Amino acid sequence: MTNSFTGRAALAAAVMAACIGGPALAESPIPGEFSANVSLGTDYVFRGISQTDEDPTIQGGLDWSHDSGVYLGIWASNVDFNDGDEAHIEADIYGGWKPTFGGFTFDIGGIYYAYPGADNDLNYDYVEAKLGASYDFEVAEAGVTMFYSPNFFGGGDDAFYLSGDVAVPLPYSFSLGGHLGHQWISDNTGFGTPDYLDWAISVTYALDGVADFKLAYTDTDLKNSECNDICDARAVFSVSRSF
Repeated sequence: MTNSFTGRAALAAAVMAACIGGPALAESPIPGEFSANVSLGTDYVFRGISQTDEDPTIQGGLDWSHDSGVYLGIWASNVDFNDGDEAHIEADIYGGWKPTFGGFTFDIGGIYYAYPGADNDLNYDYVEAKLGASYDFEVAEAGVTMFYSPNFFGGGDDAFYLSGDVAVPLPYSFSLGGHLGHQWISDNTGFGTPDYLDWAISVTYALDGVADFKLAYTDTDLKNSECNDICDARAVFSVSRSF
């Protein structure tokens, strides 16, 4: 496996290529719309747990969507599980369908999480199915999503994750976000933690045509001894842009 610097450099190159290719892809004869995104952050926190050993992250993705509600995408980030340099990159491939009925937007899809270069015995790669619904109340948008994996990260066997999220637009291009989730894992020993709650609150400022600036506070109900000190309360700052 390449070293951490090389892995991050390769990821950065891929992200830049995706972003540069975004406008050209938008003119493709393929029906639907293409978009790209890139972000830099002080940490990569997933469901309340740092995926970069509390180090900075660079992330980016490429998406395609159709008027029918069908969508596909790929997204990548650097990772560091403090596992002896087994995994440096997470690459997610996802797709689904987002129909709208009676003001509700539903999301039926799946995600494949891949960690290229990691030993197969670590059981890092896994698949999740998801089913979600959201509603825009104009003053706020709220949604709930259930995820299910038959063989969770690290050999955690069956796992469910239920999340609730709310986004509130504020004056002057600010927005407020809230998140609450619960992770259930059949094999807690394989995954490495007990079942747990995570939550977050965030403020985002959208500078039109430039970037989105986000400051989030995230935490879990896990003890530091239950997660190797990477699940405690923290503030995470990120800058992102979509093309």
